[in-house]
Amino acid sequence: MSAPTPAQAATMVEIRGVYKEFGHGPSAVHVLRGIDLDIPRGTVTVILGPSGSGKSTLLRCVNELEDITAGSIVVDGDRMGYREDDKGVLHRLHPREVARQRRRIGMVFQRFHLFPHMTALENVMEAPVQVARVPKAQARARAAELLARVGLSDRADHYPAQLSGGQQQRVAIARALAMKPELMLFDEPTSALDPELVGEVLAVMQDLAASGMTMIVVTHEIGFAREVADKVVFMDQGVVVEEGPPSAVIDAPREQRTKDFLAHVL
Repeated sequence: MSAPTPAQAATMVEIRGVYKEFGHGPSAVHVLRGIDLDIPRGTVTVILGPSGSGKSTLLRCVNELEDITAGSIVVDGDRMGYREDDKGVLHRLHPREVARQRRRIGMVFQRFHLFPHMTALENVMEAPVQVARVPKAQARARAAELLARVGLSDRADHYPAQLSGGQQQRVAIARALAMKPELMLFDEPTSALDPELVGEVLAVMQDLAASGMTMIVVTHEIGFAREVADKVVFMDQGVVVEEGPPSAVIDAPREQRTKDFLAHVL
């Protein structure tokens, strides 16, 4: 493989002509309809859009939790889910290879998905120990550092049921960071939280963005998008309607669909 050009090196995620259908034939549901996006390395991209616009499905396709119907997704020069042979024929990767690709991507969901029988510290340690075979002492030290980073050193020995929703989501972020990902995906990370807990999670995400982590964030938090995003993408009905800096898409949208959405959520 030839060395990447400077433009390629500066792009962390390259999405080209991505379609996603659920089902087959006339009854198929077309969720993504030809998505083209570039996510520059070290930037924050916020995806806005109404429910059912395909935002979460797009994130799941980036992380290979859903197979795309057509198109390609390349993360850090690596085509997700496939390899191309010398004749240009695509071959589906073995699940082990897909899992190896996925290890470089951290994902935080709406629901926290913490193991209820494990403490916060044990939840953060689990993947490095079980998946990456990191020695337990090393994983424990790293987990303690990450809990400190998200402001939860004093909750390390607490179980999920003993934590607020905001605290559980911060543990989930620490857990995703434990695998040292190159890319972080956030799928409406504050939508399941009480309003007074949203700020503490957004503050952690803002700190993460300031550290240079490449992030794709699906959210309805317009304030976060305006303050933290380098690029805002507005999706509707499975297509990208418009994209650009927050000052353009949020404060001066060109498309009527974007204007209608923002009038509803602001």
